[in-house]
Amino acid sequence: MAEKLIDAYSRIARKLRISITDRCNFACLFCMPEKNKVKWIPKEDILTFEEIERLTRLFVKLGIEKVRITGGEPLMRKDVEKLVAMLAAIPGIKALDMTTNGWFLAEKAYKLREAGLRGVTVSLHSLRRDRFAKISGIDALDRVVQGIDKAIEAGLAPVKINSVAIAGYNDDEMIELVDFARKRNISIRFIEFMPLDGLGVWSQDKMIKGEEIIRIVSAKYRLIPKGREAGDTATLYDFEDRIGEIGVITPMSNPFCDTCDRIRLTADGKLLTCLFDTRYNDLKSFMRKGLSDSELESYIKKYVYMKPPGIAYMPWIKTGWEKPRAMHAIGG
Repeated sequence: MAEKLIDAYSRIARKLRISITDRCNFACLFCMPEKNKVKWIPKEDILTFEEIERLTRLFVKLGIEKVRITGGEPLMRKDVEKLVAMLAAIPGIKALDMTTNGWFLAEKAYKLREAGLRGVTVSLHSLRRDRFAKISGIDALDRVVQGIDKAIEAGLAPVKINSVAIAGYNDDEMIELVDFARKRNISIRFIEFMPLDGLGVWSQDKMIKGEEIIRIVSAKYRLIPKGREAGDTATLYDFEDRIGEIGVITPMSNPFCDTCDRIRLTADGKLLTCLFDTRYNDLKSFMRKGLSDSELESYIKKYVYMKPPGIAYMPWIKTGWEKPRAMHAIGG
């Protein structure tokens, strides 16, 4: 039986998000600062595939069951399907998924499926070309839609859409986005805008609460509540006709920190136990100094135990964070 990664609040870590690069060809306003001002992590500081696989094996030994590959944009990493195959071969991983902006998905979908990737989540924040470009920093709507359709065709499952709801940007498109997902019988999740945005445009009046999103969608569709499972981020609803699924992720209006079961490994080998943690726990330096697996496991357990209580207990969250960390660097 696997050991448990437990923190001081008795939460057990079962999910690992692995950022394999901080680089991205998009520049979403809620994720990345001005692209020409970004200082990318030097190549020599990025974990190799072998280092990622070694650490993942240790995490799985310690009880991690679900792994999600993220970035930056993970499909920008050369030969990423080789890493997928390496991770898919680790005994004990129950789910291996990826979050992507969709730019390279059409050309990679079949290779990823063959390598052992299970599902994919694609960011899609608007169905209007000009708005998509404004939010994402690139004119790529048609290519992203093609990637979603190719992922479905290739047999990746589940295919999900993530859409950050921002007042004044895409708040009048929610029904259109829902219809897009329902047409493909896939899940869509709307995410509340968090103060981790790259350009510092977050404010409370730009945040649309999950309850408001459900109210808007319920005006057209009858929704059947499914609730939120412990450890999950999304509160889910079925449509009455059972075509597709909708979820709301509410880190601001209704945080789920008390049951959080996820941790993050950054592209340069830092263990981040919470999006809002101020500590970057460096595993790469220990690994490259030649520490044994058992020694690395001890550090992992120590760092997870120090996991903070989360966003729900941070008093500044009502007004925002003065020094937000850009999401592209941590694989949100």
